[in-house]
Amino acid sequence: MGKIKKQEPPQKPDQKYPAPPFPKQKQETPGTERRMQPLADHGEESYVGTGKLKGKKAIITGGDSGIGKAIAIAFAREGADVLISYLSDEETVDAKDSAKYVKDAGQKAILVKGDIRKESHCQKIIDKAVAEFGQIDILVNNAAFQMGRKSLAEIPSEEWIKTFETNIHAMFYLSKAAEPYMKPGSSIINTTSVNAYNPTPVLLPYAATKGAIQNFTANLSQILLTAGKGIRVNAVAPGPIWTPLIPSTLPDADTFGKDTPMGRPGQPVEVAPAYVFLASEAASYISGATLPVTGGRITI
Repeated sequence: MGKIKKQEPPQKPDQKYPAPPFPKQKQETPGTERRMQPLADHGEESYVGTGKLKGKKAIITGGDSGIGKAIAIAFAREGADVLISYLSDEETVDAKDSAKYVKDAGQKAILVKGDIRKESHCQKIIDKAVAEFGQIDILVNNAAFQMGRKSLAEIPSEEWIKTFETNIHAMFYLSKAAEPYMKPGSSIINTTSVNAYNPTPVLLPYAATKGAIQNFTANLSQILLTAGKGIRVNAVAPGPIWTPLIPSTLPDADTFGKDTPMGRPGQPVEVAPAYVFLASEAASYISGATLPVTGGRITI
């Protein structure tokens, strides 16, 4: 396991991480970690596990970077083996880096590349997890696509469809395929967004999918519990988090997160503990809920 820094004393949350303005920057989608300025913090040096997920087997979509990478690191240090799903060759370097941290924690890491918009690929992810792990205890539906557009007229129909296929259709495909292999006590965790409550005008398709994810989470939780499956379904609603999606899809990445009460974007490491909690036995009586991690932006 990699060397972990001694835990720092508490500090004011609004001053804990960099605040805008950031350097002007632009990446091609989907973006990569190594080109971000400043680099994001995924808990590489700071996250310390305590065995909350010992023996668990997890799938994380979008586990190559951003929130997904932080979840992979946290899950591994809590004792879980992790399958990391990612999209394309451009993300392979980031995906291998995520896998390295999982292995450094003494856990098994599996990489699966491909487009989750295709139901056949979602089935491949589940089949791979079952073949490698023998079980699925945690499914984290985290991968997402967004693109900032200033007006309705600027949104291509193909982009609208792609956003829904990536953000909500894949969630359905994966949950449906995984459910037969998830025993009572298992957990599905979906990534929604503060945009489900307070939509950003330049993110119309993305915000619409995040509202759909809220309903999907609440409804699926009822279906699986009333059917006696014993599978909990919850969501995490991040606020503005500093990930490669930001410089690759938004024109104003240099001021990203400034509009939160904390005056800064969150770091992926600040979101990961919410997923650990919802996946753990500490959340055994929680299902159909959404846990906001928004830097103070209101979700009511």
